[in-house]
Amino acid sequence: MQFTIYAVGRTRGPGWKEIAEEYLSRIRHYVRCDVVELKDDRELIRKWPQADVIVALEVEGERMSSTQFARIVERWGSRGKGTIVVIIGGVEGIPDECSRKADHRMSLSSMTFPHRLAKVVLLEQLYRALTILKGEPYAREM
Repeated sequence: MQFTIYAVGRTRGPGWKEIAEEYLSRIRHYVRCDVVELKDDRELIRKWPQADVIVALEVEGERMSSTQFARIVERWGSRGKGTIVVIIGGVEGIPDECSRKADHRMSLSSMTFPHRLAKVVLLEQLYRALTILKGEPYAREM
């Protein structure tokens, strides 16, 4: 199993890239995980991923606890060595045509986050999910 995060927009500003890299480093102890930063919606449409599972992060997507997310990650992983792509939209969110193509629509919160914060929250939750599945102490949900 491997994860790729497609994010419309660049991670800029003091500290954001470092925090994202810290979680990526942690995640990579368990699975392969890459981040692809895209310039805009047109590039997202042009480079639409071919993956076993495509997840669109959207405010109106499915809401779940960290433990529920871990179980979904486990289910995706049981499909074999496939690629799971999570898409973070830009300022206007994910274009409708892309949203319709996604296998799942997931929400990090009912609130709207800036793209760089959504990326960090997603990475932290992915790391948390992997530690839950391994029964490791980082995740207090066990």
